[in-house]
Amino acid sequence: MIIISVDLGHARTGLAISDKSGFLASSLCVIEEHNDDRLVQKITDKIKENKAERVVVGLPKNMDGSEGESATRARELAQKIGDLADVPYVMQDERGTTITAHAYLSAKEVYGKKRKKQVDAVAASIILQDYLDSQKG
Repeated sequence: MIIISVDLGHARTGLAISDKSGFLASSLCVIEEHNDDRLVQKITDKIKENKAERVVVGLPKNMDGSEGESATRARELAQKIGDLADVPYVMQDERGTTITAHAYLSAKEVYGKKRKKQVDAVAASIILQDYLDSQKG
C-alpha cells in the first residue's frame, strides 16, 4: 500500500511517500502555498497522481503533549484532504521531526536556500517512517 505523509506548514508543506511494501519512506516534494484551500487541492492531486491509499498527517503537539492552534488546523486540513482524496487519514505525532530533519541535513552538509527547500520534505519522511515503524509487529 502506498502512503503519503504531510508535514503542514504555513508557507511550505512537505510530502513524503512510502514504497508499496510500506517499509521505507522517502521525500516526495515541497509545496509552497499559503492558501489552505489551494494547499488541500495540491496535496490531493499528489495523492491521486501517486495512487496513495492512505494519508498520514503530522500532528504538531506541544512538548507537554497538549494541542494548540496548529494541531487544530492540522486536524481540519487532514479531514479535508481525506474527504477530497477519498482516502483514509491518520494523525501522527510530529514532535521533534523538524529538529531531526535539520540534524540530518547538517550531517549531509546541506545549508542555505537548498536546506530551506528540503527540510519540510525530510520532516515528512520522518513522520511517515515513524508511522510505518509503528505499524510493524
